[in-house]
Amino acid sequence: MARIPAHTIEDAPAAARSLLAEMIQFSPTGRPLNMHAQMAHAPAVLEAYVSIRRATARLGTLDQRVRTALMLVSAAADDSPYAVAIISTLALRSGWRQDQVAALLAGQDVGEDKLDALTGVVREAAANSGRVSDATWDYAAGQGWDDEQLAEAFAYLGLTVFTSYFLNYAATELDVPADIPG
Repeated sequence: MARIPAHTIEDAPAAARSLLAEMIQFSPTGRPLNMHAQMAHAPAVLEAYVSIRRATARLGTLDQRVRTALMLVSAAADDSPYAVAIISTLALRSGWRQDQVAALLAGQDVGEDKLDALTGVVREAAANSGRVSDATWDYAAGQGWDDEQLAEAFAYLGLTVFTSYFLNYAATELDVPADIPG
């Protein structure tokens, strides 16, 4: 059972209403997802989430396919079925095949050396509280990822950790398809 009340736009705290309305455009259901509806209970939480999303959308340089791969490997480490379901859907919409989504969730490479190097950095960071070995970092740099891209990869790890932890913390009930590839 959910621990935090969920809100509609009409009954959300005033400070969260416009943000909650904005989240509908990303919702596959045409209404706020349970996670957004619960985040709205504390407007600071919803604002923090939206701020990270906006920053990555506006300023991010990595393409959507790379972004979703980074979020998938992050979500796999956070043990949040809800986050895995949402990000798997986004990944499929971004051009990943189901077998590739399953591989990323299982901690496996997808056979694209450059991308596998970057997902390796984020996978290691997700498993080790942000710590990455010099060997993993240097390998990704050697595959062509520059300092800005390696730094930006952290934003997708951060967005996913923030979201996954909230979902686990709030015991958010799944309201998206859970037919995760695998």
